Amino acid sequence: MAPPQEDGQDYSIHTGVIPRFTGVDYAMFVITLLVSCGIGLFYAIVDRKKNTTKDFLLGGQSMHPVPVALSLMVTFMSAMTLLGNPAEIYNYHTMWWWLCLSMVIAMWMVSQIYVPFFYRLHNESVFEYLDMRFNHVTRVYGSILLILQALIYGAFLLYAPSLALNAVTGVDLWGCCIGMGCVVTFYTTLGGMKAVLWTDTFQACVIAAGLLAVAIKGSMVEGGFHKAWQIASDNGRIRFFDFSPDPKTRHSVWSMVIGGWGFWLYLYGVNQAQVQRCMSCASVRRAQIAIWINLPGLIFIVSAACMIGVVMYAFYTDCHPISFGLIDKTDQLVPLYVMDILNEYPGVPGIFVSCVVSGSLSSLSSGLNALSAVTLRDLLPGRCVNDVSQFRSTIISKLLVLFYGMLSIGLAYVVSNLGSVLEAVYTVFGILNGPLLGVFTLGMFYPWANKTGAIVGTTAALGFLLWVGFGAFTNGIRTPLSPLSVDGCNFTAKPTPAPPNVTAGAGGEDENPLFDLYRMSYMYYTALGMVIVQGVGLFVSLITGPTDPRSLDPRLICPVFETLIPCLPTKIRDFLRFGIVHEGKYDKKEEQELEITVTPSPENGKESNGQENPCFH
Repeated sequence: MAPPQEDGQDYSIHTGVIPRFTGVDYAMFVITLLVSCGIGLFYAIVDRKKNTTKDFLLGGQSMHPVPVALSLMVTFMSAMTLLGNPAEIYNYHTMWWWLCLSMVIAMWMVSQIYVPFFYRLHNESVFEYLDMRFNHVTRVYGSILLILQALIYGAFLLYAPSLALNAVTGVDLWGCCIGMGCVVTFYTTLGGMKAVLWTDTFQACVIAAGLLAVAIKGSMVEGGFHKAWQIASDNGRIRFFDFSPDPKTRHSVWSMVIGGWGFWLYLYGVNQAQVQRCMSCASVRRAQIAIWINLPGLIFIVSAACMIGVVMYAFYTDCHPISFGLIDKTDQLVPLYVMDILNEYPGVPGIFVSCVVSGSLSSLSSGLNALSAVTLRDLLPGRCVNDVSQFRSTIISKLLVLFYGMLSIGLAYVVSNLGSVLEAVYTVFGILNGPLLGVFTLGMFYPWANKTGAIVGTTAALGFLLWVGFGAFTNGIRTPLSPLSVDGCNFTAKPTPAPPNVTAGAGGEDENPLFDLYRMSYMYYTALGMVIVQGVGLFVSLITGPTDPRSLDPRLICPVFETLIPCLPTKIRDFLRFGIVHEGKYDKKEEQELEITVTPSPENGKESNGQENPCFH
C-alpha cells in the first residue's frame, strides 16, 4: 500500500508533483564541490617543490593505508552503484547481495597475489609488465583498451547522474555535467595522487552519511525495516537461493559469485587506477592492509544500497513512479525517493546529492590519474618522457589530466544521444575487463605463453565478447521486470500516466539460433573473457613455439601455488615451479625500506642494486 499521509507529509505519488531543491540543499551541494577543490589546491601548494612523477602519480609512495583504503573503496562505488543498486532491488530482487561474497574472494586473491606482485615491480603503469613479459605491442594494445574503457566510463559517470538529478531536483543537466567535470579536472590536475586520495577520503564520508540518512529515514517512514522487508517479501522481491546453473539466468548465485569474482578481481588486481593506489603505500604490507580495510567499506556500501532498494520498494509498492508518469527512467528512482522522504529536512537532500556527486568525482579523479600515467608511460615516445627532466614530465602528466578531463565532458554530450545508457555501461565495462584480466593472468601464471599467444588470445576474447554484448543489445534482449503496480497512485493529481514500464524479452527466439548465447548473463563477461584469453593464448603459444620458463626473469612469473597452498609437499612445489627459481626473502625492515628499480635481468633475476628480488615472501 502507498505510504500514509497522517504525518502531514505530501509525497509525489499523492500530489503528482516532485519536491524541488531548496537554497540550503544547493548550498550543501556547492560546499562539497568547494571542499574537493580546496583539497586539490592545498596539495598543489604544499607539494609545489616536489615536481616528480613519483609524487604526482604515486603520492611519493608515503601514503597511510587508511586514506588509500577509503580511496580504493569509493573509486568504483560510483553514482552507478548509488543509483543503480537500489533500483536493481526495486525492479528485480535481492540476489544482487551475493556480490558481497564475490568481493571477499576477490580481495583475498588480490591481497595475496596481485598486490605483492605489482608492488615489487614498482612500475608506474601496470602495462609496463606486459612489455617486460611479452613485447611492446602487447603493452600498447592493453593501454588502448584501458583508455577506451576509462573514457567511456568517465562520460557515463558525468552524464547519467546529471540526467537523474536533473529530473527530480531541477539542477541544470549540462551545468551539472560541466561543473562536475571541471571540478574533478581542477583538483586532480593541481594535487595529483595525494589530492585524489584525500578527496576520496572526504567523499567516502559524504557517501556514508548520505546512504545512512536515506536508509534510516526510509525505514522510519515504513514503521521499521522489518515491515519494509515483509512488504518486499510478500511481493517476491526477497530472493537469495536461486542456484540455477543456466548461464542465461541474469542473477543467480553462480553468476553473482563467479561473475562478480572476475569483475572485482580485474578492478582491484590489474586495473591501473587501483594498482596506483596500492603503489602509493610505503610497503607491500601496508598495501595489503589497505585492501582489507577497504573490504568492509565495500560490503557496507553495497548492503546499504540494497537496504535502500528494499525500503524504496515498500514505499512505492502500489504506485510505480514511472508508470505514474513522475519520472522517465529507472535511474531516477533513487533521487525521487530521496526528495519524497527527506524534503522536509532542508539540506539533507543536498547531502544525498553530494553523496551521488562524490561517487562520480571519486571515480573520475581515479580514472584521470590512471589515464595520465598510462599515456605518459605506455603511449608517448620515449624521448618525450625519458629525455626530459622530472619537472617537465610532471607538467606533461598534469596536461594529460587536463586533456582527458575536457575530453570526458565532450564525450558526455555524445553519450547523451544514445538513449538509456546506465545499464549499457556495465556491459561495456565487462567486455573490456575480461581480455585485460586474461592477458595479465596469462603472463603471470603460465610461463610457456608467448607474445603471439597473448595478442591472439586477447583479440579472440575481445571479439567474442563484443559479438555477444552487441548482439544482445541489437536484438533487444531484456529481462522482464518483476510485477509493478499503480493501484495506489492518485491519478486525479496526475491524470495522464505513462504506459507501464515493464520490459519483456524481445521476440525472435525461434528465428535466431544465437538468441540463447545473447541471453547469457552480463555478469559472466569478465570471467569468460579471462578464460578465453588463457585458453586461446596457451594453445597459440604451444603451436607457435612456447617460451622456455628457464629463460624468464623470475620476477615476471607469480608462484601462485606456493602462495595459495604453501603446505604442498616439497616435490610437488618443485614440480609446479616449472624450472623457475624464486630465491631470497625480504625481512619486514627491508620490505619497507628497499626501493626496487625495475631493470629486467633474465640472466640472473637480480635488481640493478644487486639484491635478489623474489615475487613473494
